[in-house]
Amino acid sequence: MAVLRPFDKLPELNSATILLVGAEGGPQQQLAEAMLCEKKDFNINIHLASSLPLPPERDHLRPRIDLIAFVIDIKSKYSLKSVQASLAYVDVRFFLGKVCFLVTGVGRVNNCSVEMNAIWKLGEDYCSPVIFCELELEGIRVATAQRLLRMLQICAGRVPGVSALYFSLLMRNSAGD
Repeated sequence: MAVLRPFDKLPELNSATILLVGAEGGPQQQLAEAMLCEKKDFNINIHLASSLPLPPERDHLRPRIDLIAFVIDIKSKYSLKSVQASLAYVDVRFFLGKVCFLVTGVGRVNNCSVEMNAIWKLGEDYCSPVIFCELELEGIRVATAQRLLRMLQICAGRVPGVSALYFSLLMRNSAGD
């Protein structure tokens, strides 16, 4: 069982790496392309995976992962099940601010196959922010890409005075308070 660990590799100079897990296909690829098109002052590595664990044979070539975004398609129960199964392959230290759940397809709530309570519970159980978006609309995809880039920048330690854990606490849902 190859568990992803946040600090098992040294960081690369002037770069950050994000891993997008789940909901394979067009929207995930389009989000990655939107992130690459954004203006930034550091190099970005984007890895796409439909589920975890990642293949161990290329582990020595893989850079340190600074942020994991689990992509859940609200129209697919399989997407949620895949993300839930993948969570077992993530070290608990990642959940100290280096994980978020990205829920796509929220513009079509009438076609929803996944319970919203299950998604909120997932974010609460893993102490990770839940971000809702519609990746099929270009404007929202670009805004989501910008948001993920800012989160990645913080998780990679490129923002002085702000840690990933502190930022994650700011992003938590305060509705229950």
